[in-house]
Amino acid sequence: MTDPTTPLARLSPALPLLARLTFAAVLLPYFWSSALTKMGSGAFGLFSPSLGAYAQIFPKAMEAAGYDLSKLGVFHWAVVTGGMWAEFILPALVVAGVLTRLTAFGMIGFVAVQTLTDLFGHGAIGHPETLGAWFDRVPDSLILDQRALWVFLLAVPVVLGGGWLSADRLIFRNAPSVRPVAPQPAP
Repeated sequence: MTDPTTPLARLSPALPLLARLTFAAVLLPYFWSSALTKMGSGAFGLFSPSLGAYAQIFPKAMEAAGYDLSKLGVFHWAVVTGGMWAEFILPALVVAGVLTRLTAFGMIGFVAVQTLTDLFGHGAIGHPETLGAWFDRVPDSLILDQRALWVFLLAVPVVLGGGWLSADRLIFRNAPSVRPVAPQPAP
């Protein structure tokens, strides 16, 4: 066990903040740009995703429908709209440190679904240069290498919470602790 008086142990609460700042610098712009490509035009673009949004999330279904949205159902609309909202909302909540463990875990789930869509929907599983490989001395594959780093980065706040300067810390500062009570010696 780490001695809590060591300088490294005293800095460990900074790890979630550093993970969230790294996420903000590297992945927040990526996810928000992706979400913007899914928005429809006009004032109700958040409720009417673009044709490209359906093609990104349901590539095989769109091809089978001849890129005619009227041939897709409410399920497709709900998934595409929810995915677009998730790309805006979850990253913002992670960066702000709001319900950090839950939102970071939600982002890990989002990355998993995104990866499965890339592998099977877009056929990346059949392209070794896109899929990549671990332990291959090439650290820039779009799927295995990048997504492993993303998930690890998000795992830090899942495990450690929001850390310093998080909304969680401000909101739950006075909340009762759920830590187990140590047994007291008998008198």
